[in-house]
Amino acid sequence: MKETLFLKVAVFLMGIPVLALCLWGLPWLADNPVNPDYAHMLYPLLIGIYVTAIPFYFALYQAFKLLSYIDQNKAFSELSVKALRNIKYCAITISTLYVVMIPFIYFVAEKDDAPGLIIIGMACIFASMVVAVFAAVLQKLLKNAIDIKSENDLTV
Repeated sequence: MKETLFLKVAVFLMGIPVLALCLWGLPWLADNPVNPDYAHMLYPLLIGIYVTAIPFYFALYQAFKLLSYIDQNKAFSELSVKALRNIKYCAITISTLYVVMIPFIYFVAEKDDAPGLIIIGMACIFASMVVAVFAAVLQKLLKNAIDIKSENDLTV
């Protein structure tokens, strides 16, 4: 329990800023756009950000479950492989949603003359793809370790 407590707290703390953004930041931005002339262009982005919060929280839940499996000495189990697979799919989903949102980000950045918005959108895509690749590598390693363990159990 002590070994993963820090990581569980970190997973919990990662969800707080996103929750605050969804509850207060995005509604405030919808009510107070920087330029009311192109406020209608913000709505697809706001909807996209809300939609990406769903796989984000599901991935955090899966990470919490994975840490619980480690606490229960079930790290080398199919449950852990499944949790990593779900995290990978969530990260791919988030990345795909941001790829779909990039044209809207481009239009807002073009109107507002803020090219940094496109960089932020690309950073979200890149970060979620890094998470997806990392989860896929861990999933493959864990699956191989489970296979080796089961082979060794059969030979004894």
